[in-house]
Amino acid sequence: MTIVLILLALTLDRVLGEPPRYHPLVGFGRVAVWLERCLRHRADGAAAGSRARVRMAGITAVAMLLITPVALLMLMQRVISGNALLLSVLDILVLYFVIGARSLGQHARRAGAALTAGAIDEARTATSWLVSRDVAPLDETGLCKAVVESVLENGNDAIFAPLFWYLLAGAPGALAYRLANTLDAMWGYRTERYRDFGWAAARLDDLLNWLPARLTAFAYALGGDRRQALRCWRAQAPAWDSPNAGPVMASGAGALSRELGGAASYHGRIEQRPRLGCGTAPAAADIGRALMLVDRATLIWLAVITTCVMLAGVMP
Repeated sequence: MTIVLILLALTLDRVLGEPPRYHPLVGFGRVAVWLERCLRHRADGAAAGSRARVRMAGITAVAMLLITPVALLMLMQRVISGNALLLSVLDILVLYFVIGARSLGQHARRAGAALTAGAIDEARTATSWLVSRDVAPLDETGLCKAVVESVLENGNDAIFAPLFWYLLAGAPGALAYRLANTLDAMWGYRTERYRDFGWAAARLDDLLNWLPARLTAFAYALGGDRRQALRCWRAQAPAWDSPNAGPVMASGAGALSRELGGAASYHGRIEQRPRLGCGTAPAAADIGRALMLVDRATLIWLAVITTCVMLAGVMP
């Protein structure tokens, strides 16, 4: 039954994509912005604007924003616990809302098409929907790198990690992960504004992504040049700033035989990032190859999940 629900949710995402209006994660983001403003005002108004107070405000915000919707979901499950059909529909809807495979592909392909047509400004706009780095200074190669990196990393964040937590903790687990990941995307920066307030969101996302990221990296290796992917993962990932993005992008870059990483500008500050992968820098055509790698990894995950469910069903 589990694999059927996952397939239905993935199909729903593939057919419908993200809701054009009233997406729950958009509403969640607005609530997060409002709560940040309220809690930060209190923390900044405290004596000397203590870093500890700002960090505690961030911890409080994360706790409130995660516990409330997850508790409501669990309450809904309890209310309809006697109806298996409604419980299944609820699971499918939650998975549909937390998975973002189609939207990832749409934004990436839009950037790739613009790059192929030589429309750099349009490509920058499309890329800005995928990445948090500054896109204005990026040339064609920089834009291709940014999109491929985003496809590989978001393959984990928007597809594989939600599936992992659904398998481990059901719909509440998948929802909790996606909300934590959304808060990390909003607050998990080492800027003056978020260094302390976003600390809890960043650390929680690191924790929740640790195992899914490594399973994703292994699936990328199986879906491309396996030996090269594993070699890049082992040699290059430890030098990457993020403990989870490093394995995912190093393995993906190696599987594609393309070189990622290098300098990137975030909030006006240049960061010198380590080299990932091998071979030449990606071109526009490699955006499609990266999306195909994510699709192959998805099939690998589904095959493994199906096998595990079947084995569990025949074991005494």
